[in-house]
Amino acid sequence: MSSDLGTSLRQTAAPAASASAHPADPVGLHSHLAALQGDLRRADASLSRLLSDWRPGQDGDVYATVLEDRAEQARRIYELEYGARTALMVFQSGANTVAPVPTTLPDTQDTPDTPDAAAQAAEGSPLDEPIRKDGNPHAAYRVVVDRAFLYEPAALRALDLRLERGHQVRVVDQPLVKLVVADGERALVQLEPGRSMELRPPLVLLAMELFEAVWRRSRPYLREDGDLSSTDRRILQLMLSGLTDAATAHQLGMSPRTVQRRVRALMDTAAVSSRMQLGWYAMRNNWV
Repeated sequence: MSSDLGTSLRQTAAPAASASAHPADPVGLHSHLAALQGDLRRADASLSRLLSDWRPGQDGDVYATVLEDRAEQARRIYELEYGARTALMVFQSGANTVAPVPTTLPDTQDTPDTPDAAAQAAEGSPLDEPIRKDGNPHAAYRVVVDRAFLYEPAALRALDLRLERGHQVRVVDQPLVKLVVADGERALVQLEPGRSMELRPPLVLLAMELFEAVWRRSRPYLREDGDLSSTDRRILQLMLSGLTDAATAHQLGMSPRTVQRRVRALMDTAAVSSRMQLGWYAMRNNWV
């Protein structure tokens, strides 16, 4: 799989010598972004198709294992995360039935019916011993989330917690396949809801190539530099990811009218007349 799927978005969105409030060619930008999304979707589909068509070889080597039990998948996610020694690469998307986002937060209470508790039971540990939710301090996390993840309950709390722990978090607009790669030695890829595949070398290299290609074309979840408030940065990030005002308001715990008022204020600050122009300005001026 090629590790170069097109011209870098950073080159496209790099500031000009004198930044203009209005994009010179918004139609060209839209076409370029659409082409990048198409490339990444094809790369993602190629990996999923390869894994779906995979059959064990005749030489006795086991390069991949299919997992269909949800508790077993939750257990393996936990083992990969907390067993990693140096690095973790993660794709997060929506419809998290194996490990719902709220159950991964440290202030939630596990029950025997939650995926976390089921994973703990599968390991044979008592349910009165809560499993870790504090992150792996030995591993450097790189995490990419898509639009569907941003709709998940408690998604923003989970991402803010990652930032507090020093994780690198980035966002893409195209759908992602759920993925965890630990130390470049093991990977868990979701093939379809309720069915995943664990990869070992050399197949794990395919998952790493896909991750690196997406990482290069993603954008930071939040930037801390500049004059914008954290709330305005979140509103911009969710707007650029395609969330509606109502969905953005729900995630941020405010009314849709408040979201619209703050977007209008940002447009006035940027001296632009449309949300598309605001998105362009935000990217060129490191607002997101």
